[in-house]
Amino acid sequence: MNSERNIRRTVLPSGLIVLTERMEHVRSVAMGVWMRAGSRHELPELNGISHFAEHMVFKGTKSRSAQRIAREVDAIGGNLDAFTGKETICFNMKVLDDHVPTALDVLSDLVLNPVFASEEIARERGVILEEIKMDEDNPDTLVHEIFTQSFWKDHPLGKPILGTRETVRSFEQNTLLRFYEQRFLGGNMVFSAAGNLEHDSFVELVTRHFGSLGSGMACGDTVVPQVTPRINLRNKKSLEQVQLCLGVQSPPVADESRYITLLLNTILGGGMSSRLFQTVREERGLVYSIYSDLNPYRDTGSLCVYAGTSADRAVQVIDLIMEEFRRLKTEPLQPDELRRAKDQLKGNLLLSLESSMSRMSNLARQQMYFERFFGLDEILERVEGVTEEQVMAMATNLFQPERVAVTMLGRLDGLRLSRNHLAC
Repeated sequence: MNSERNIRRTVLPSGLIVLTERMEHVRSVAMGVWMRAGSRHELPELNGISHFAEHMVFKGTKSRSAQRIAREVDAIGGNLDAFTGKETICFNMKVLDDHVPTALDVLSDLVLNPVFASEEIARERGVILEEIKMDEDNPDTLVHEIFTQSFWKDHPLGKPILGTRETVRSFEQNTLLRFYEQRFLGGNMVFSAAGNLEHDSFVELVTRHFGSLGSGMACGDTVVPQVTPRINLRNKKSLEQVQLCLGVQSPPVADESRYITLLLNTILGGGMSSRLFQTVREERGLVYSIYSDLNPYRDTGSLCVYAGTSADRAVQVIDLIMEEFRRLKTEPLQPDELRRAKDQLKGNLLLSLESSMSRMSNLARQQMYFERFFGLDEILERVEGVTEEQVMAMATNLFQPERVAVTMLGRLDGLRLSRNHLAC
């Protein structure tokens, strides 16, 4: 399908899409089973069940115990992992090319034959409750979570991926089995692989293991989330710093303007040469950590700035962030700054595709969000085509005072913040 990157695609009768990218210069193969649904597709009372199910498949199948799974993976020097996101779940494994049949046997067993034993559910419930506590004890993680819940208020996209104490405690075997039956369907899955492999033989292996997979596609939430640009101040006296998260709505993942937004983010807070890092940290010494990042989804997205500072400097930091928003809207970029940003972004994009694991992930995401595969030259050309006028226009569109949301967490000691502070 894409000769430049040696990508091929096969659709099995169940609807399962199998993707491969051959990389003859490596000895590894990375493979991943991807679900087209994540935490945003959960019902409110089932918040966190995708993540719970992701944990539980490692706790034993109809033919393997959790200990046997670990031993078989270690015996071939493999790396087995999984994660849950807002819009996907992924079970992945990386091995030497000689061990692909064994790896695929283990990975398919995890995905197709979990038993969700009641005693294991009880144990894992405790593990996930500790994971929730760990995130609550991590200030920069917590401020992002509070921001997200406020920003996408009353929408599943704003709910925590881990779930809540109440929902996690409610999950029982029948809940997980029902969820599994509704989600783990061929039309809801993509199996991608990259490395030193041959497409037809890999498809033959996948077909052998996944031949019994049910067809169909299930998905929950289809409502486009609305932004709630609130000013949210949370007092937490145990913190030495005020944690700050400030953001605006940004374009969806597949939007035609995505390369403009990526460059805008790179210039604003995407590295040590970015405006925020240079102005707020290097010139003023007000923070240790400050950056901006993009969180694009299928139908929306957010651009967020994070910083950690002392309470008496928090408003000054916000003023400086607003000044950088304003400058991006009103002052043309210097040619050398735009050049540096393009080279930085192109370098990041190319370096991110160097490993078999990153290529495997890239394949799956392009299938799920674009249903086509972009060659490297095409991506670089799109980055090069962005103009300073387009970056300014995007900044003007995104950075409107009434659209800016702020969450502050820490020992606020009566600190006040009004919409007037967000003038940009």
